[in-house]
Amino acid sequence: MRLEAITWDRIGDLLAERVLDLTPADGGSWPRVALDGAPAARPGDLAERVSEALRVRGRPSLTVAAEGFLRPASLRLEHGHRDPESYYDGWLDTGALWREVFGPLEPGGDGRVLPDLRDPATDRATRSPYSRLSPGGVLLLHGPLLLRHWFPFDLTVHLLLSPGALRRRTPESDHWTLPAFERYTDETDPAAAADVLIRTDDPRHPAWNG
Repeated sequence: MRLEAITWDRIGDLLAERVLDLTPADGGSWPRVALDGAPAARPGDLAERVSEALRVRGRPSLTVAAEGFLRPASLRLEHGHRDPESYYDGWLDTGALWREVFGPLEPGGDGRVLPDLRDPATDRATRSPYSRLSPGGVLLLHGPLLLRHWFPFDLTVHLLLSPGALRRRTPESDHWTLPAFERYTDETDPAAAADVLIRTDDPRHPAWNG
């Protein structure tokens, strides 16, 4: 696949332009965008860029971090603090995301989205207030391993790191998660599945197929 060099600012602008033309596949009023990537690829940074680019174009958006919807520690750490299989299959509370994020944005929904449920550091409920997205407002969900859950995204963006770059840019204390990303590549192939692919081996010089 041919990838072209580009700047992060330009990526944010071009993705925002693409989002403006999105029509939700289910006929709803809220486009839903995935910014998928390992923590080392910093998908949250890209989500913020797109959000700002949408803001200056007059389109509201809501940025949601998947890590705000982790299952309680008693469940996700049942097999220990460094179990890659649990990280892959059992950390994300997909039921809560469907209920609190995607459900309100379905046709007939009220757009009332919970931006986070649980603080991953303290393992306590965040008690954040709901945010109401007006019709046409855009959901920007960012985090790792998102494309394997059949969430109803209207645009998917994957931030790709080669295995070597992923290892280099992941803190050594988190190297135990690397087998989960290898499995993700084997089973989901996010680089092929995503609508937009951005290679981020060198964070200063991204390249993409947009």
